[in-house]
Parts: sequence; C-alpha cells; structure tokens
Amino acid sequence: MDLAALDQELLRAHAEGDKPALVRLYALAGGEREAANDIEAACFYLTHAFVFALEAGAPEADNLNRRLHRYGRAHRLTF
Repeated sequence: MDLAALDQELLRAHAEGDKPALVRLYALAGGEREAANDIEAACFYLTHAFVFALEAGAPEADNLNRRLHRYGRAHRLTF
C-alpha cells in the first residue's frame, strides 16, 4: 500500500474508532518499515498496533508482542 493511502486509511480508522482496522493498518505499516530495515519506525507502528490489539482483545496482540520483544521493545511475552 502506498504511504499516502496508508496515512489516509489510518486517519479514517481513527476518526471512526475502528480498532480492528487500526491493528491491521499499524501492523502493515510496521511490516513495511521492518522490510525497509527502519526498525525505529517499525517499532513505532508495531507499538500502536499492539496497544489497539490489546484494547480490542484481538488475537494479533500475541504476535505483535513477540515482534516487539525481538527488538527489545517488550519485556515479557505473556500478558
């Protein structure tokens, strides 16, 4: 997804309070930044995805936690 389109989708999801979309979009952005080896930006996006996943009770929270832990951004693997 193009960065401008992703930003627009994120803004829309925030405006609508669509937590599942926020989890998906922030995780997507995090994955794109990981692929570009921009770990700081990847962790920024992954942290947002993780928080929204926790708020929504989404199963993606476990995987996001593991990804953040791998970069030293999460201190435990269970909640």
